[in-house]
Amino acid sequence: MSILIRNVLLEGENVDVLIRGSRFERIAPELEDTCAEEVLDGTDMALLPSFVNCHTHAAMTLLRGYAEDMELHTWLENYIWPLEGQMEEEDVYVGSRLACLEMIKTGTTFFNDMYWHYPGTARAVEEMGLRAALSSVFIDFNDQATADRRWRECQELFREYRNYSDRIIFALGPHAVYSVSRASLERARDFALEHGLMVHIHMSETRAELEQARSALGMTPTRYLKELGLVGPNVCACHAVWLEEEDMDILARTGTPVIHNPTSNMKLSSGQFPYPQLAERGIPIGLGTDGCSSNNNLDMLEEMKFASLSCKAHYGDPTLFGAGEVFHAATRTGARIFGLDAGRIREGMLADCVLVDLRHPQLVPDYNLIANLVYSAPGDCVNTTICNGRILMRDRQVPGEGEILARARETAEKLVRERAN
Repeated sequence: MSILIRNVLLEGENVDVLIRGSRFERIAPELEDTCAEEVLDGTDMALLPSFVNCHTHAAMTLLRGYAEDMELHTWLENYIWPLEGQMEEEDVYVGSRLACLEMIKTGTTFFNDMYWHYPGTARAVEEMGLRAALSSVFIDFNDQATADRRWRECQELFREYRNYSDRIIFALGPHAVYSVSRASLERARDFALEHGLMVHIHMSETRAELEQARSALGMTPTRYLKELGLVGPNVCACHAVWLEEEDMDILARTGTPVIHNPTSNMKLSSGQFPYPQLAERGIPIGLGTDGCSSNNNLDMLEEMKFASLSCKAHYGDPTLFGAGEVFHAATRTGARIFGLDAGRIREGMLADCVLVDLRHPQLVPDYNLIANLVYSAPGDCVNTTICNGRILMRDRQVPGEGEILARARETAEKLVRERAN
């Protein structure tokens, strides 16, 4: 497959961009003799790297708007986990397809997911053409029988899905230190090291989690994970809100990336992400939406705005987490965390990109395109989404969109009806 994008704005210059196979092959003004199979008119469009959603639970699209305005642990234990317990693989497939559709329409081409029924999510990602790091959520609540059963399931998934798709990264998903036993965390550590896997974990999301760790473990979640050897470049530490100075030093020394989820943190009143202290230590910071039941969408443009503004407001400094910094967190830093040769538009790099419509009212005038994207534009400014050299959305149209929406509505209604009975 080859795609030629004509006369598109790229970093202040109008150029032609040739994509061949999965990568950008040539970028220059007025390319000749390309013999491209698809030609896109980039007039009045800007070409940008697509977004990397570093933490979400895709199939939670089916829970959007369900059980609102509650404290995190009450919300999880009394509402979310019971409804999720009813979900079957087909439900997760339907919810994940809806998530993929939403991400395609708002310019995201990679997401890092932790959820139940791994095969359903993997099937949705493969069909929709996105990239993802997928992990099956692991929770045992210190019950040995549950731990053994879940570990067998995890190993079976690894054998079956480790080479399922060149766009899907198999990862491990121990939920958090309060929901996973020490023995299971050690198993995850050893298995990840043996097979070169990433580990996706919630860490220090709430004050309650921090206090529980101090009481039960005698230390913070970060120090506990350091003691277990579960820190490092392959460990994706999500939320990382309640951190002490020593915790941040540990993350910096070990090169552990942290994932900021501002909308979810604000909605659940989880606390303020310590961006300045983490950034000054050089800790890699990615950006994520979290799931749709605590966000309630997967729009990374909106997430960038909330990330920047919440930081400025909390610290009383309008210069913090500026537009360029937060845009990089959502693109090149996210790509680097997951080892993707993406996040920038350069010859030889993966062709994961979006065409943004510069005629969108919220992108006019264009004094600073990146600032407009971060502070002004909604997700529907994305006109075309390309992943791995394949056009997933063109002129805001995604094939099969109507059927995806209809099935998602039916499945959500079924789940709530079953829960009521």
